Amino acid sequence: MNKFNFLAVTFLITGIISPIVAPAKVIGDISLKYPNTQQVTARISIAQSSREGRNTTPATGNRRQENRIWRIKKNLFNTQPIPNTSQLQRTRGAVDEQEQDWKKDYEDYIGTTFPNPLMSSKAISETLSTIEKQTGKKSAVVYLIPTPKQLEILLVTSRNKPVSKSIQAANRDALLKITKQFQTELSDPRRVDTTSYLASGQQLYKWLIAPIEKELQAENIDTLVFCVGVGLRSVPFSALHDGKKFLVENYSISLIPAFSLTDTRYTDIRDFSVLAMGASEFKDLQPLPAVPIELSTIVQNKGGSSFLNDKFTLNNLRSQRQQRSYKIIHLATHGVFQPGTASNSYIQLWNTKLRLNQLRQLQLNNPPVDLLVLSACKTALGDRQAELGFSGLALEAGVKSAMGSLWNVSDAGTLVLMTEFYQHLKTSPLKAEALKQTQIGMIEGQIKIQQGQLRQAGLRTGTPLPPELSQLGDLNLSHPYYWAGFTMIGSPW
Repeated sequence: MNKFNFLAVTFLITGIISPIVAPAKVIGDISLKYPNTQQVTARISIAQSSREGRNTTPATGNRRQENRIWRIKKNLFNTQPIPNTSQLQRTRGAVDEQEQDWKKDYEDYIGTTFPNPLMSSKAISETLSTIEKQTGKKSAVVYLIPTPKQLEILLVTSRNKPVSKSIQAANRDALLKITKQFQTELSDPRRVDTTSYLASGQQLYKWLIAPIEKELQAENIDTLVFCVGVGLRSVPFSALHDGKKFLVENYSISLIPAFSLTDTRYTDIRDFSVLAMGASEFKDLQPLPAVPIELSTIVQNKGGSSFLNDKFTLNNLRSQRQQRSYKIIHLATHGVFQPGTASNSYIQLWNTKLRLNQLRQLQLNNPPVDLLVLSACKTALGDRQAELGFSGLALEAGVKSAMGSLWNVSDAGTLVLMTEFYQHLKTSPLKAEALKQTQIGMIEGQIKIQQGQLRQAGLRTGTPLPPELSQLGDLNLSHPYYWAGFTMIGSPW
């Protein structure tokens, strides 16, 4: 043995030279025994990607990003051989980082600072455990984080042991390409007689749900709370398909901006009445002829008061709230989520547009409104700012939960879904469960338009429709176009 080889062996044995470990493939559980460059790259990639497109000054944004990357490097490189507990700590740390990151995203978009304290992974698990005791429902928070090289999935349940998965096939470009296809297939009314959405819907299920399916089933999870990154906030998750069923047939579903920004206090709203307001005619937007019957049917189902057209004003909404602390507010009107700042998106009242950044003026948090429903929304699918507006609707309005649609669903389809939703809201302890049962009813054809009437399961007589809708003839509303766009935003409980 020559001198060089002898020294190399000596140094290797004594630890002066570390053995070179071949980079491992990061697919499935991230539970490697030793930290490696690929893990560091993945974590840094999460930090970088979730900041893209943010409206911050370059100096501030870059400094914040550099500091976060430095923390990630410090935590990973200063680690000795990793037992299972260290993997658990890293996964918890990833959840904590994401909560901080997305909280800042919404603060930048809305232009305000929210006093909500950041919730750790452990605190989220404890909250889910409390909710389970209150409602009897088992919930899971699913973080979906697109990065240039892979999709990162973080799963938090009441067990206080979060799970981390990495899906290399679902890199950002591939993922967003399939997402766009899925959105296009579902939101096009010309395709309601086809199943063209199945290929992309099943591929997204394979990437987003299948990797955590065993964990969901092992814990008997029945409610999924999605907290997702750029490009995924306008995904109609309820229509993801496992080859046999839609996702909503197995789970109640909601979309949140961040768990730290979600009002998780549970209130049973089955006996609450509704303040229902809306407009059927507009100067520069398409008419909504089903709105009068929508408002009257909702109030008939849940009790409350309704106001139409010239009675649908900001002043009257405030006045009604002062007279009676309604816990449910239903606005049957156009809600438009557009690119750009929050001031570009709006809710159309009778005589004015209420901009998204003006929603707090309604003071729906004092006393707190449990549910705000917008029954005729339209979102610029795939646009980062429009997605922030939609997924942050409950947060912006200061309410616990909101419900809106990702695309402009037909007037008839909206009437059917809303009428059935309030029927289920009388008996379901969870808002997202009421939406789930409504969507299942449409999938199975239990709710339909037939012979000029709205037909609902369990009711002998139908509800007559206005002439503009009855002339459409019989409608089968089982296609996801009619129901998948409607999303529970904020707390599903």
